[in-house]
Amino acid sequence: MYEILAKRPLGPGIQEYVIHAPDVARVGRAGQFVVLRLHERGERIPLTIVDCDPATGGVTLVVQEVGKSTREMGERFHKGDSVLDLAGPLGLPSDIERFGTVVCVGGGLGIAPLYPIVRDLKKAGNTVIGIIGARNRDLVFYEDRMAAVCDELRVMTDDGSYGRKGYVSDALRDVLSTRRDVARAWAIGPAIMMKVCVAVTKEFGVPTIVSLNSVMIDGTGMCGGCRVEVAGATKFACVDGPEFDGHGVDFDLLMSRQKFYAEEEACSLERYLATRKDASTS
Repeated sequence: MYEILAKRPLGPGIQEYVIHAPDVARVGRAGQFVVLRLHERGERIPLTIVDCDPATGGVTLVVQEVGKSTREMGERFHKGDSVLDLAGPLGLPSDIERFGTVVCVGGGLGIAPLYPIVRDLKKAGNTVIGIIGARNRDLVFYEDRMAAVCDELRVMTDDGSYGRKGYVSDALRDVLSTRRDVARAWAIGPAIMMKVCVAVTKEFGVPTIVSLNSVMIDGTGMCGGCRVEVAGATKFACVDGPEFDGHGVDFDLLMSRQKFYAEEEACSLERYLATRKDASTS
């Protein structure tokens, strides 16, 4: 059992957890993930590692409550409770070195996995230009943490309720149009957002790393559920990634595969909500 050491809201339906997993905290690195299971009947949820504290054994994860398991976690699991499984670290860590000037783009929940990469890039001596964005002001989080490790930070919201109105890809284009010294870019967020950002960086010839959120079950390369196409070759996000050369990713295939279990996911959430409603009226 893995105890929840801390829990705090970051925005509507977005929670930050610190879970006691000392073995993971000791060796986990930026870019890697864990697979969490709430209880015996729970599904396996892949979650990117946001931070590790070897001193306390705490592993920080950010969870958005969208499906059955993440809703259940948000509603029923609090500080002092324990989750059944937390396996990791899984996947390959980010390639961190001194590149020079880098641009790091995070959209929506992608801000969370982007943060440790930005932190480590800054530690490695890079000049870091950060761009974060969300649909509205309430969904922007980690602005303070990102600002602390960026030389420059731009904030975007789709509706203009905070920062600049527009998409993170708009800010990315502005940066690349005025800065010719950008050596590499990272883009993490929804698949469509990464696709657009990659199209922008391709225009400017800037190598770009993306973190793929494909359907994943076991996290060890056995099920094949997370397979993606990169530069015409089949890769598995769990063992070959989750980070890949964005210019080679078949995003249309990725987005198609993300919808593969949409009906089952909707049914699972519907059953959970019905069970919760029955319990509240009994």
